[in-house]
Amino acid sequence: MKSFLVFVFSVAFCVSTTIAAPPSYKVLSRIKIGGAGRWDYVYVDSANHRLYVSHNTTTEVIDTTTDKVVGTIPDTNGVHGIAVANDLGRGFTSDGMDNDVTIFDLKTLKVLGKVKTGTNPDAIIYEPSSHRVLTFNGRSNDSTVFDAKTGEVYAASIPVGGKPEFAQVDGKGHVYFNIEDKGEIGEIDAKSAALTKHYSIAPCEDPSGLAINPKTSYLYSVCGNKMMAVSDPAAGKVIATPAIGQGPDGVAFDDGYAFSANGRDGTITMVGETSPGKFEPVATITTQNSARTIGSDQKAHKLYLPAAEFGPPPAPPAGGGRAGRAQAIPDSFMIIVVGRG
Repeated sequence: MKSFLVFVFSVAFCVSTTIAAPPSYKVLSRIKIGGAGRWDYVYVDSANHRLYVSHNTTTEVIDTTTDKVVGTIPDTNGVHGIAVANDLGRGFTSDGMDNDVTIFDLKTLKVLGKVKTGTNPDAIIYEPSSHRVLTFNGRSNDSTVFDAKTGEVYAASIPVGGKPEFAQVDGKGHVYFNIEDKGEIGEIDAKSAALTKHYSIAPCEDPSGLAINPKTSYLYSVCGNKMMAVSDPAAGKVIATPAIGQGPDGVAFDDGYAFSANGRDGTITMVGETSPGKFEPVATITTQNSARTIGSDQKAHKLYLPAAEFGPPPAPPAGGGRAGRAQAIPDSFMIIVVGRG
């Protein structure tokens, strides 16, 4: 009888810990925007069905129910990222060429003001528990913290010990960000506006995009050496390094999976927890070369990737040397929409 009970318990345990097969994703459509072929991050506001797209000197706004451009926020020169504070009715863009943040009204898209930052603000994020906005300034290697309601600057420059990249919040006041040139994760306490932690995510090199699992607070960093570093910020350590494609700059989280946008390969690597504590690639989704950043609508289970068509690279100089970079084909800028098939 004892052996039988052990057998039944073992079977029940195996069934209860079986992880479901991953959902299938594919390209559903492409949203034509046109204009210059320069962009960086996108931000998905699921609550209001809007997608904000950084696009050279402007920020495009798309209605995700119709996939139509419904507005533009002008004079966001060299815009990198977008943050949204739905509880305050405000949005924010990091304007890398002007070293400032544009504050805008979410309903009207009217510009409400500007806040000066460090040099070349790149990632930007809203921390809801403190009602503060943080920018991560790529050339001055620091973070600027200001009040989302008033624009009052709490900290003009928090040195972060390297070149900061994308950031995430855990909803409890902690702001995490990649440090690209050091292969580290940094942590800022939003309320005290102070750097509180650094930890290594080696063997990850050149981490750029960052996503967070809102349930576990695990962080997913995409790295230049074709891996994703899954780390536990509470413990300050890497727990997995699944393989991804080449040229990632963004990663998104949706329904238990992390999605690396591999711009050089023109693919997305979908990473899941295949057994407790084990993270592996579970699918490769074909997108398009240059689709290197990504945002997720975690309600609709859709992914949005900016991209453009590129011509062939120019021939090398007659006297030798490296060929120049391929240039974007005029008016080919678009958003690739990926969802469940």
